[in-house]
Amino acid sequence: MAETVDDLTVAYEDGGIETIKELDKKVLTKGAWATIMYRYQDWNRSKEEYSPDKYTIRRYQKRDGEYKPKSKFNISSAKQAREIIAALEEWVAEE
Repeated sequence: MAETVDDLTVAYEDGGIETIKELDKKVLTKGAWATIMYRYQDWNRSKEEYSPDKYTIRRYQKRDGEYKPKSKFNISSAKQAREIIAALEEWVAEE
């Protein structure tokens, strides 16, 4: 696992193919607990193309000098992402 937040990634290669392609990441928190939001695409072997953009929020805990994954929430579609954004904008506007 990674020693720094900058080294954390969701990118994954299998058999010479990048099956998870990380497009972007936003570090939301750093420290003993890190929270990172990623934008990525999955490789579809049958279609031989990448999926539409997907999003995930990951939490990592630093123990023994390395970040270890602790939890994740996958946002399944752009529609769901827009619904999350709308809810957060509404709640933040109330404050």
